[in-house]
Amino acid sequence: GERGCSLRSRRGPGRSAAPGMSHGVPASGSVLQRSASSDGNQPESPEEDDRKIRRREKNRVAAQRSRKKQTQKADKLHEEYECLEQENTSLKREIGKLTDEMKHLSEVLKDHEKICPLLHCSMNFVTIPRPDALTSCLPR
Repeated sequence: GERGCSLRSRRGPGRSAAPGMSHGVPASGSVLQRSASSDGNQPESPEEDDRKIRRREKNRVAAQRSRKKQTQKADKLHEEYECLEQENTSLKREIGKLTDEMKHLSEVLKDHEKICPLLHCSMNFVTIPRPDALTSCLPR
């Protein structure tokens, strides 16, 4: 029979990739605070800070785009799966109908063979059957 698809296991909108992460920024504090405090040598210039911020923003946007593309691909595959499932169900139904029709026609043929004068004639395979005998067997 027809059944629903339970393959959707991707993250929905608004769900983050990992606990403690919010929009790509670590929960432990600002990125700039960590980089300045972890670098014991020289404080970074404002230009380097701006460059890092721009690079991280660019990376965040690229990651969002990648996740969106991956989600779209999963949606497309899911739609294709559902279409193939429906087609499969339809074809199975058609196989059932054709099988029933074949059984019925086999029974009709078997019943007809019992009374068909063409099949009982011993000369049937040697000579061409008479047209009047042939038309008596065919449906009108």
